[in-house]
Amino acid sequence: MRIARWIRRPSSSATSGTRLEPVVLALVAALLVPLGAVATISTPVARAGLDPGAFDFWVDSPVMGPIKSRILRARDGNTHRVVYALDGMRAPETLSGWEIETSVPAILADWNINVVMPVGGMSSFYADWNAPSSFFGQPPTGSSDSGSGGFNVISGGPGKSYRYDWETFLTRDLRNALSERLGFNPYRNGVFGLSMGGSAALTLAAYHPDQFSFAGAMSGFLNISAPGMREAIRVGMIDAGGYNVDSMAPPWGPSWLRMDPFVFAPNLVHNGTRLWIAAGSGWPMDGDIRTAMDVIQGMPLEWLAYINTKAFQVRMDTLGGGNAVYSFPPVGIHNWHNWIEEAARMVPDLSANIG
Repeated sequence: MRIARWIRRPSSSATSGTRLEPVVLALVAALLVPLGAVATISTPVARAGLDPGAFDFWVDSPVMGPIKSRILRARDGNTHRVVYALDGMRAPETLSGWEIETSVPAILADWNINVVMPVGGMSSFYADWNAPSSFFGQPPTGSSDSGSGGFNVISGGPGKSYRYDWETFLTRDLRNALSERLGFNPYRNGVFGLSMGGSAALTLAAYHPDQFSFAGAMSGFLNISAPGMREAIRVGMIDAGGYNVDSMAPPWGPSWLRMDPFVFAPNLVHNGTRLWIAAGSGWPMDGDIRTAMDVIQGMPLEWLAYINTKAFQVRMDTLGGGNAVYSFPPVGIHNWHNWIEEAARMVPDLSANIG
């Protein structure tokens, strides 16, 4: 039985290093097929999988206003085992993709883990941005658009009328509210995510080691300062909501380098954070290829994530980091099928390293 059959919510849609630069440069052209597909190849919102056991948990951010998270309590009622599940680039404002597309939160609850699913943050990388997203100094003035592509640069939306402040929210505002209102343990939590959320999970663990003892990155972009990566991310952010990467962090400045797992890898080694680092090969599993876009988007994006992840592995190895588990399955493209199966492999290790 495939792992996905055990863990996926029913849906109508079905170690060694490598030289990075030449392959990245070759793949950047493919990323003009937008990186914005990182959260999902299809559009999941129309088939929202609301979990009846989860509940809304609203917390005010002084910068962003009220932010919703979805909470699923551990089956045994404990409050000391907590994990944050981070979304991908197209994170919707309704529910987390993990709840929309999968049964992963329910599986985690069955493992007696409290699940925190922050909602929203499209294209944010869950970072504290330098400024609200704008182009040429002009903030968007149109109404929010739920589509994709360059026309979204003129539409409004979260992070455009205000500055994204996600890292502070997750590590201060939400953390404190969970502790004070639900009694959740604010220490030795886990955090994991896919694509954009995978990169962010490592960032949170690197700079907040008291909060996070475990971090999982699935198909993350873990070497964002490599040649071509910033422009690839620029294209993806334009497609995923019309966001400007320059508003997030200036080119090659301290705030950009602070977000690069390849750069801050020494923090992760020093902290001793348990890491689960995964990327598929870019070759499809059975049933992955349903449309041409699965090939055009899902395969190149996962190849790029794989190359980034391999580079990160080499970096960690040179630092003597023995705190990471690496998972490189022979198949898997940039889609939920891949991430669902990887989550199933990760859960036991996550469970053993939190609380």
